[in-house]
Amino acid sequence: MADTAPSLTVFAVGGPTAVLELGGLRMLTDPSFDPPGETPHGLRKIAASAAGPDDVVPIDFVLLSHDHHDDNLDVSGRAFLERAGRTLTTKAGAERLGGNATGLEPGEAIEVDRPGGAKLTITAVHAQHGPDGTDHITGPVIGFVLAADDLPTVYVSGDNASVDVVRTIAERLGPIELAVLFAGAVSIPTRFDGAYLTLSADAAVEAARVLGVRAVVPVHIDGWAHFTQGADDLRAAFDAAGIGDRLVIAGPGGTVQV
Repeated sequence: MADTAPSLTVFAVGGPTAVLELGGLRMLTDPSFDPPGETPHGLRKIAASAAGPDDVVPIDFVLLSHDHHDDNLDVSGRAFLERAGRTLTTKAGAERLGGNATGLEPGEAIEVDRPGGAKLTITAVHAQHGPDGTDHITGPVIGFVLAADDLPTVYVSGDNASVDVVRTIAERLGPIELAVLFAGAVSIPTRFDGAYLTLSADAAVEAARVLGVRAVVPVHIDGWAHFTQGADDLRAAFDAAGIGDRLVIAGPGGTVQV
């Protein structure tokens, strides 16, 4: 296991959007920079992002869990992609986006260059964006596992609601030391009887236990009306489970190191 000195830096832009610095690379999750208001597909953003596109450059890689929901890739985020070195996303998303987008199937890995000649392996992993049996409705979504011999292994969940999916990832790609979990307990009353579409606070606790990580940095917990749980719910759940020391919350505009 890598040294437990600070090794991953996370700057929270808001919603699912964060800058991850690891091994000399700067990566951006699910770019969403549009101002508050209703999106073309009926979602409602209720808080401004803490930073804009000009504030987060340069970006080596965009880690885009999926391109077909407005809170994960909005109009400004879509325009930003051409400013990044490369965008990694689903196969279907890459076909729609074109440009610098590379599509990955779950289980597919690529090796990328780091400053100084070292490498980082980025593996796409499955994400279940709703209850069991709904993948064909919600569309393809992926998360990512970032690994190198001299770095802690980092799991970036994407919009995943299933602890069983997390368990499979841990079994196949573990040990995993750090997790960036998309939480927020997303619920839309007209979809799947209001079932959660991302991790709830309690599910995030179980994911942390399954992974055995030393730190969880949650994103996707603020800024949108369909996010039903936030930072306070996560703190309460992690504290109740006796693992409150593993939860590291940046908050919009905040930076944490783990």
